[in-house]
Amino acid sequence: MKLPVISGREAVKALERAGFVVTRQRGSHIRLKKTTKEEVIKLTIPLHRTLKRGTLSRIIKDAGLTVEEFVELL
Repeated sequence: MKLPVISGREAVKALERAGFVVTRQRGSHIRLKKTTKEEVIKLTIPLHRTLKRGTLSRIIKDAGLTVEEFVELL
């Protein structure tokens, strides 16, 4: 499946639906955190108008999601 072209804000909203919580913001970057039984996942999302494909791909991978799961959360 092809990666969607989305903004940083849209990515944050989708990740919040996946159980991530905003922990802090500094400038144009937001930190998200999700605690599971095994680990604590921390992500940093840039609040750009459009995220580059490589950046979005890495965010999705680090979140432990597939592209299909992420698109469903949008």
